[in-house]
Amino acid sequence: MAYILLIEDDPFVADIYVTKFTEVGLTIDLARDGKEGLEKIKEKKPDLVLLDILLPKLGGLELLKIMKKDLKFKNIPVILLSNLGQKEDVKKGLELGASDYIIKANFTPTEMVNRVKDLLKAE
Repeated sequence: MAYILLIEDDPFVADIYVTKFTEVGLTIDLARDGKEGLEKIKEKKPDLVLLDILLPKLGGLELLKIMKKDLKFKNIPVILLSNLGQKEDVKKGLELGASDYIIKANFTPTEMVNRVKDLLKAE
């Protein structure tokens, strides 16, 4: 079973995603900031990371750079989570090696789950 790590500081958004992924039988863990996310990546090596761009302690793009420079983690697919006003950040994130990005306001939690499942199948 795939192990997914969600790195998201908004408790409301995080709870919705955790609930939805759990309902469909996927294993999901949560980190509330970039630093905690990096620690969990190193500890458990997830199969996929859902990464918010704007995070406390260590930003999403910085965390992505760290992952892509490390041979142990560079092949883990990363889906960036963005709000509408971050087009430049999304472009930069894709250039840094993110597999996909999702604008949170445009996707229901069910659509998010389907996007993750599709990406995991493709890997």
